[in-house]
Amino acid sequence: MSAPAKGKPDRVAAPETGTATVSSGLTEAFIAAFRHHPSGVAIITAEGDEGPAAMTVSSLISISAAPPMVAFSLSASSSSAKVVERAASVVVHFVRRADMQLARLCATPGKNRFGPDVRWSRLDSGEPYYPQVELWFRAELRGRLETSGACLVTAELTAVSSGALVTRQAESLVYSNRAWHALGPVVDTASAPMLLWPDDSATF
Repeated sequence: MSAPAKGKPDRVAAPETGTATVSSGLTEAFIAAFRHHPSGVAIITAEGDEGPAAMTVSSLISISAAPPMVAFSLSASSSSAKVVERAASVVVHFVRRADMQLARLCATPGKNRFGPDVRWSRLDSGEPYYPQVELWFRAELRGRLETSGACLVTAELTAVSSGALVTRQAESLVYSNRAWHALGPVVDTASAPMLLWPDDSATF
């Protein structure tokens, strides 16, 4: 009998007793895992038939740098999400700790996110945006994937705020376990080990 190929198992090991299966608490484990998985915070704005709309998301991810592409998910139950999903273009705001109150506003149902007490404006191309947020991108929607209870949207970035390339010292804002947190370094970045090879990471 020939020996198994190097680096490959000769058989599939049986699962240990107590190993979770698809039917035993998978949904609960999923919710708990993502509740404690910190996510960056962004605000998406778009123009709808009845005026501007805004929403806070924690699902923004990078897809590629050339061309610059992002993706984010939209809840099927959100009226603001429906406006964003139907829009041809949006503005993606990368919020920081100083922008937390604005992020709260755009995350609270029933609030007027473009009222007289809120500072907002429009780009030359017509999209509503919040100029007090230092870093934002105009983006054109490229694809939509309907899933159970949500829609996954891909968008290509086409323009950026004037202060985007300036060194930014503001604390990042993340959302974890239903709360807002300021994010700061816990180790000296110069001596921190690289966890991924650059080509293995989608971040930029």
